[in-house]
Amino acid sequence: MKTVRRLFYADIVSSVAFVALAFLSLFFFIDFVDELADAGTSGYTALYAALYCLLEMPGHVYELMPIAVLIGTIYTLARLAQSSEYTILRTGGLGPGRALGLLASLGLVFAVLTFLVGDYVAPVAEQQAAELRAHYKGGLSAGRSGAWLKDHRAGPDGERSYSVNIGSTGAGSVLRNIRIFEFDANGRLIQRTAAASGNVDKQGVWTLIDARVTRWSDTAGDGNASAVDEVLLQTTWHSSLSADVVAAAVLPLSTMSTIDLRRYIDHLADNEQAAQQHEIRFWKRALYPFACLVMVGLALPFAYLHARAGGVSLKVFGGIMLGISFVLLNNVAGHLGMLRDWTPWLVAAAPSTLYLLLSMAAFGWLVRYR
Repeated sequence: MKTVRRLFYADIVSSVAFVALAFLSLFFFIDFVDELADAGTSGYTALYAALYCLLEMPGHVYELMPIAVLIGTIYTLARLAQSSEYTILRTGGLGPGRALGLLASLGLVFAVLTFLVGDYVAPVAEQQAAELRAHYKGGLSAGRSGAWLKDHRAGPDGERSYSVNIGSTGAGSVLRNIRIFEFDANGRLIQRTAAASGNVDKQGVWTLIDARVTRWSDTAGDGNASAVDEVLLQTTWHSSLSADVVAAAVLPLSTMSTIDLRRYIDHLADNEQAAQQHEIRFWKRALYPFACLVMVGLALPFAYLHARAGGVSLKVFGGIMLGISFVLLNNVAGHLGMLRDWTPWLVAAAPSTLYLLLSMAAFGWLVRYR
């Protein structure tokens, strides 16, 4: 059994590594050509473009790992079936249960590797890539409406609620076009602070540069509030919004690990903000590594196809189509889940569950009737 395990694992791992390397080379070439369009401006050279593309590679590894596992495993099993080696192994006692167990163990190893890359390597690399882009391309936009955050605080004047808008980010964790709206317990706007730039530390202390503070007060009590403007070169604002929360709001979701996503979702829930998109992203991030197990299960039926059912290249092409359909269904399910407000964990688990059931049904049929 050790010999069979060594044969399986060595062939599959080498095939998966080859497929992953081929895909990564293709993605690097496409990204590099795309980045060259900005080379030569603001000191952004071809070397920095190549560095940016290299920093994007861990994210591509995470996304492509299940597909690489599927194609590499199909290639190995189809080649063994083509040369009748798998038939000999079956004659020697390699039953369907043992074969499934061998592949499941290897699939679990790939799942752990995918989780480590996606949760520890890719977020750090994506953050470095975002900082590089912000430094040489004038910052990162937070969308047309900017990034919105909420905060609540009880003080000597009663409860206060805050709505914070950040237009974009610059190099070195600099925030730009900051607007802070302060409301009283009755929901009336009592102060607005607009700053050209600023930053926030780990304790939630915001340092605002070139700030314009507008205060509304109803001293006469007749409902007619008067406004007072004040221009400050620098001021501070204390809140419960730490640097990690702000980074989660303004940076791409790919820079967040599973734990960071969970913390940010809790923050959104505490402040009564919509978190459906982040909930789906969290469950997809948590369940995505297990797609490697689904992929090895989906590849196993190809070992039971006869040689006349098609050559190795045809079976590999079928594996590529299966991988593309899985990615497509995974993305479509996420968008439909957001539009229909479906349960996030069901949306994330549905594609993998469907493909696992299909693979087990095909495997059972081939073992029984072929």
